Amino acid sequence: MKFPSNACLSLVSLMASAGRTSGFSTCSRYITTSSSSVPSLCSRAGGSIGSRRMSPFSSPSNMRRRSAVGLNMIFGDLFRGLMSDGGAFAAGIDYSELDHPGPELASAAENKKVLVKSERDPQLELATFGGGCFWGMQLAYQRVPGVVHTAVGYTQGREEFPTYSQVGAGATGHTEAIIVYYDSSEVTYDQLLDVFFRRVDPMVVNGQGSDYGSQYRTGVYFHTAEQEAIARDRFQEEQLLYSKPIATELRGAMPFWPAEKYHQQYLEKGGRNGVPQSAEKGATEKIRCYG
Repeated sequence: MKFPSNACLSLVSLMASAGRTSGFSTCSRYITTSSSSVPSLCSRAGGSIGSRRMSPFSSPSNMRRRSAVGLNMIFGDLFRGLMSDGGAFAAGIDYSELDHPGPELASAAENKKVLVKSERDPQLELATFGGGCFWGMQLAYQRVPGVVHTAVGYTQGREEFPTYSQVGAGATGHTEAIIVYYDSSEVTYDQLLDVFFRRVDPMVVNGQGSDYGSQYRTGVYFHTAEQEAIARDRFQEEQLLYSKPIATELRGAMPFWPAEKYHQQYLEKGGRNGVPQSAEKGATEKIRCYG
């Protein structure tokens, strides 16, 4: 899908007026421009900025404020259009095709619920972690004795029903994450944190390894007050290892939207190279993050 060129031209004008041209890179991956002369969409924000017709009484500060308002309006409409029916990112996920716990998680997210325990198997507790690309993190937790189910997906974002394309575009605020269903009589939450901190570099902002962007930020997202207390103590211990504040988030969990079936157990199924990696409990083979 090509977004109308007048939208891009107007966005450039707005950003130039507001002194924010660097922010244009957010949408430039998906928008193509042309030099054709078309009416400016900035008329929706008052009409004066995109066409550069300025009142003699308009001060630069007023223009910047109006530019920012117009920019927010246009970006809001742009992303709503991209994510609505028929938009560039409109293809959704059929959660009914996912293996358990996918449908359970999707149902909870649709109802704006954060599960503490499995609805199907209430003896299992839930924990959520963001560790960069979710493929390798999932396999690491699959290998942990006491972890019964895992699912990869998207959390800590605003939009409902996010897809991989939307999250990858940075348009939803989500991070790639792994949710773990575990039997606390076999593995403790603190041991799950051990796995997390062994796999991430908590000093890296918005990324891990060769993956960068807010969707790859790291985080521990607690489901209960008990998890929060344990995690806060652990974060204090980890912070002692570094001279600067760690970048890993510590926040309450938000609804967890399962990722596409293609991404579930990706490395166990063969990854990019078609070579399956062991998900056996206690397996110690090095995890090849992309297969």
